[in-house]
Amino acid sequence: MELQPKLIELLNNRGIRTEEELAEFLSDRPQKTHDPFLLHNMEAGVDLILSAIEKGRKICVYGDYDADGITSVVVMTEVLSALTDRLMYYIPSRFEEGYGLNMGAIDRVRAMGAEFIITVDCGSVSCEEVEYARELGMEILVTDHHTVTDRIADCLVINPNQPDCNYPCPWLAGCGVAFKVCQAIVRKTGLPKSLLVRTLDMVGIGTIGDIVPLVDENRTLAKYGLRAVNTGERRNLARLIDAVGLKQGQITAENVSFVIVPHLNAAGRMEHARIAADIFLPRDEDLVSENIRRVCECNLQRKKIQEEIFRSCEEQVNREQAESLFLMLDMGKAHEGVTGIVAGKLAEQYYRPTVILTDTGENCLKGTGRSIPGVNIYEVLKQSEDLFERFGGHAAACGFTIRKDRFPQLRQNAENRMKQLRVQNPDIFRRKIRTDLTLSGTDVNPELIQQLSLLEPCGCGNAKPQVAVRGRAVDPARMGSNGQYMRFYELMSGRKRLECVVFRDTDAIWETVSEEGAAGCEVIGSLGLKEWNGRVSMQMIVENVREM
Repeated sequence: MELQPKLIELLNNRGIRTEEELAEFLSDRPQKTHDPFLLHNMEAGVDLILSAIEKGRKICVYGDYDADGITSVVVMTEVLSALTDRLMYYIPSRFEEGYGLNMGAIDRVRAMGAEFIITVDCGSVSCEEVEYARELGMEILVTDHHTVTDRIADCLVINPNQPDCNYPCPWLAGCGVAFKVCQAIVRKTGLPKSLLVRTLDMVGIGTIGDIVPLVDENRTLAKYGLRAVNTGERRNLARLIDAVGLKQGQITAENVSFVIVPHLNAAGRMEHARIAADIFLPRDEDLVSENIRRVCECNLQRKKIQEEIFRSCEEQVNREQAESLFLMLDMGKAHEGVTGIVAGKLAEQYYRPTVILTDTGENCLKGTGRSIPGVNIYEVLKQSEDLFERFGGHAAACGFTIRKDRFPQLRQNAENRMKQLRVQNPDIFRRKIRTDLTLSGTDVNPELIQQLSLLEPCGCGNAKPQVAVRGRAVDPARMGSNGQYMRFYELMSGRKRLECVVFRDTDAIWETVSEEGAAGCEVIGSLGLKEWNGRVSMQMIVENVREM
């Protein structure tokens, strides 16, 4: 297949330049993987696992309550079950225990006979909890991918983001790290590689769902993972796919991100993540249908509550914080299972870093924050670290607990810091419109659009291509029950018409198209092919329109 020049230009702009790099990136069967033993502590960690199995010790795989944590548990448990039946898994409750290792959970798994804990997707900084487990006579191995800052648990830790680890792909998700551990186990024990292949669907879902960069080895894992999802070989995953309204064999990264992962996450947000995990690690096959039903019900409930909280937050912003540069919204007893999602949606809508706080009932507030490009929310709030009871996060998200009487000071500190950042960069709160290519009418053709799909799976680190097309906007029309959407046609050179559909910022785009369209405008968005009644046509999902 001869690549279109504009596709090569786009890939070159993303740093993919040599023939070998192009071939690997576009290959249906990529080869980019790395030796698992390049991960710091891998050799010792695998030896520790095999020693525990040889001694007949009961192992607990300890995970997290999101999709990455759930899939990590499934991967590790499935591979270890080929070596021992003295195996259990534990996922903490979001509401009663919170993220990561906790002493109550350690007591519970010890009471159930566990002598060795393997964490997945958590544990790197659980210093006190690891020490407590050891005091109880337990061994512990941490496998994780979260950033390690100034302290690390005093045990063997396998984490590509810890000091002294030079693994070539530090962006692995939790399930990616679990997979590499299992890969090392298979290599060391001589177990069949088919054991690993069977877990790739889970690795793909967790990698895409945790929004890690889909480059390097992650791209390989995501590609093979999607292929595994689409084979339908994991019967209970196929049943879940059917229940959520997707078509087996046609699952895309977008389907995983916006349908499958939210359903898995909803279990932990609304009830308990083990409901989702038990679909893939069924203790009772008769309960699988019930667990799938409950996951779907959790997601419906999650969407309803999320919408209610979002509307309440909008009202509070418009009433009290319309001029704020850092939104901090005290939502009282709002359901904390959805505060992170709502904070992200508000940050996107208002283009401001946003924290939503809920009342813990102990004279404290629990905050969940999401940021915007250019504002490191972790660093902004770390300047007020002395105000927090607990605090953690990274550039794009954070979480903390703070006493109620300290909240006004935190809000003032954050607002002051935002004012400083605005002085340093006056455009920091101006939404950036990304474009990968500027296309003329002759550039826009079905062959190019088809080849752009070779960039899939798209996501973090490999964004869906966004292009700018110049022409004249004609025939604008409102769509949707309340006119909340719109459609128009971009008349390009050569009299070619490109259908343009708008789902967001409709009023502003309607105004631009109505006033400037006839004179000429530049439409920015993603291109695709639409099939209707056997006829294929080109279409753009519009992000922005600007006058030329």
